[in-house]
Amino acid sequence: MKSPLHRRPAVKPDPGLKPVALSADEIAFVRSLVIYQDPHIVALNKPSGLSSQGGRGQVHTLDEMLWAFAKPGKARPRLIHRLDRDTSGVILTARTKPAAGFLGKAMMARKFSKTYQAVVTPGAPDPAEGMIDQALRRDEVGREAYMRTCPPDHADAETAVSRYRTLATAPGAALMELSPETGRMHQLRVHLASIGRPIAGDARYGGALAVSGHAVPRLMLHAGALEFPHPSGGFKRITAPPPADMADLIEALGLKA
Repeated sequence: MKSPLHRRPAVKPDPGLKPVALSADEIAFVRSLVIYQDPHIVALNKPSGLSSQGGRGQVHTLDEMLWAFAKPGKARPRLIHRLDRDTSGVILTARTKPAAGFLGKAMMARKFSKTYQAVVTPGAPDPAEGMIDQALRRDEVGREAYMRTCPPDHADAETAVSRYRTLATAPGAALMELSPETGRMHQLRVHLASIGRPIAGDARYGGALAVSGHAVPRLMLHAGALEFPHPSGGFKRITAPPPADMADLIEALGLKA
């Protein structure tokens, strides 16, 4: 089993890469996502459907669109962590190499605190608040990557721990607050599915595509808050409200916390 401190490393794109040519609309779009910035960092509220990095096809990823913030002759900001393509919410970048190094080390030392919201079905877990300590392993199926639960002594096991609490319940659904203590791919999605409470809209891991007559067109998982050591000292907390489609579903289901 890999060390409990093993996690996906911070993303450090090569600053020597050639700038990506962006359209005026793309530049305006990515700049509209900014929810906080200072000389060291830029934080954005990533929408669902936008790949953080390594996407396929002709659509630019968020990492590529960060060239919109680069000064002439300088590197673009560096992504510090990823969010799944279909997950919305707070994502952090570093403007400078020293800031990227500082934040990368802080993340490896587990000094980042991430808080998510999710709509799950068919209701609240029992107990309503707790911890999921379940090892995961990566599984390749064709061109797609999945995470699977596995025994902790499996050769490919990665330690994975998630905390959760129920914020609100309604017939057939619940609104959950989630706090991952490790950073595995699809961790929250697989952990919730493993206790019989998959995230609504998560077709990959058994999530319902309709709840109480309301269509769920995509994964209802939102990174609502991120707290971390700031390169200039102290801690910084950045928050972002759920996007309109998720907020509308929460209201329609009567899940207001």
